[in-house]
Amino acid sequence: MNLLSSIFGIGVGARNALYDRGAIRAQKLQGSVVSVGNLSVGGSGKTPFVLLLGELLKARGVKFDILSRGYGRRTRGVAQVDPGGSSQDFGDEPLLLARRLGAPVIVGEDRYEAGRFAEKQFEPQLHLLDDGFQHRSLARDFDIVLVTPEDARDRLLPAGRLREPLTSLSRADAIVLASGASGESFPLNSKLVWRVRRGISPANVPARPVVFCGIARPQNFLLQLRTAGIEPAAQAFYRDHHFYAERDIQDLLKLRQQSDAEGFATTEKDAVNLGGYLDALQPIAVVQVKMELVDAANAVDTMLRMVTERRRKA
Repeated sequence: MNLLSSIFGIGVGARNALYDRGAIRAQKLQGSVVSVGNLSVGGSGKTPFVLLLGELLKARGVKFDILSRGYGRRTRGVAQVDPGGSSQDFGDEPLLLARRLGAPVIVGEDRYEAGRFAEKQFEPQLHLLDDGFQHRSLARDFDIVLVTPEDARDRLLPAGRLREPLTSLSRADAIVLASGASGESFPLNSKLVWRVRRGISPANVPARPVVFCGIARPQNFLLQLRTAGIEPAAQAFYRDHHFYAERDIQDLLKLRQQSDAEGFATTEKDAVNLGGYLDALQPIAVVQVKMELVDAANAVDTMLRMVTERRRKA
């Protein structure tokens, strides 16, 4: 077994060490690559940040596509996300990104092959690499890493939720302090530090709803609703990326009847995973996550300038 065929049988840390020593070379695409990632398993706000960054790029007239693994999908290989398709085929987060941004989203286990697919379909343009910090096999021009307060006191897998130690932030170009994270808790080492404000936009939420979701940190969603003055009549939590089935719908309808709730409230990601079952739960409020980047114009201008300079020198 040669080196390239055996790397997938070793841990993330050992694989990264091979990249750091130059034993494995990252593959380069024609277009620039900006990676958005984190240190932990889920719940840091990567998808809302990609949505935010995509909107900021669109406002500047920058053409881009998104490369995603397509976590949780039941298909294999490289494919362009059909906004009218299902989360089972493309993954819930890629489908949400495609619907919200109207930009091409390409899913594939190998993000280099996904990028090559994108460059064959479209002219080479900026690639946003979703959840890409640990995907070292694809060369990137700018690395954005989101950190949360939980990351500062967490432990590595399997004892905790961290995929990498905090010292891995040395590879980042910009560190995003999310969910109220403090810069004093992380080794910033003169990196660009961006701050985001994250909240929700609860519109037309039924009184005393049944709140349900299948996300990484459901208690945060519940707290945000309560902060907005919405008190649930009942709640139901599922595993992250949960695909809803007929039995789930029947359980939710029964819970509504038992709790005398007037409807339901859930997240955008869950609405994607509900698919055709969404209509069965009317009235239902699909609550959007709202994220704002402090001094966004300066942050994005700095990122684009650094990307351009690095591509010129490459």
